[in-house]
Amino acid sequence: YRRLLAQYGSIARAVGNSSESHNCAKSILTSDRLQIVVTLSEFFNETWEAANCANCLKNNSEGLSNSTEEFLDLFNKSLTCFEHNLQGQTVDLSPNNYTEVCKNCNETYTRLNDLYNHLQRMNRQGGESAHSAHLCIDVEDAMNITRKLWSRTFNCSLPCSDTVPVIAVSSFILFLPIVFYLSSFLHSKQKKRILILPKRIQSNANLVNIQEKYS
Repeated sequence: YRRLLAQYGSIARAVGNSSESHNCAKSILTSDRLQIVVTLSEFFNETWEAANCANCLKNNSEGLSNSTEEFLDLFNKSLTCFEHNLQGQTVDLSPNNYTEVCKNCNETYTRLNDLYNHLQRMNRQGGESAHSAHLCIDVEDAMNITRKLWSRTFNCSLPCSDTVPVIAVSSFILFLPIVFYLSSFLHSKQKKRILILPKRIQSNANLVNIQEKYS
């Protein structure tokens, strides 16, 4: 791709110069109705950008970044582990018979998965390639292939490290209505007024009888 850019750039520069190669370069770029050279150059550029290829390379695009090479090495080790643990077994195994793959390849796959998640986080912040976008298509396709094999074909799974926090938060949310109604009940009971019946004052007729009795 770098050689393609350099070649196209040399032709484009020749068109802009008043040298003897001007007519030749211009005929290469614009002589045909489809302008096939320009069209192909745009196609390769769009494909390169859509695949985010620059995100797998170093800043100067001279080669793969260290993180990409590390990822591809772990990817090859994971596939080798899958293949090694399937040797001598029939192709149409039921998912329950893939326990050797899940057990023996768990460490390699976990490292690959953790590295991929790390590359995603680093890439959003602008990693080695200094391009903040998706990872390059080679890395994403490699991870998709591995995850499909791990989860769908072999029916393996990774233990979730967030199990305890999830259970704690779920339990807290479930108990919230109980706490709410209990506190509401206690609060309303405290504010409930207790009516005290006052002692009735004796009627005037009783007072008259008492006075007549002592008189």
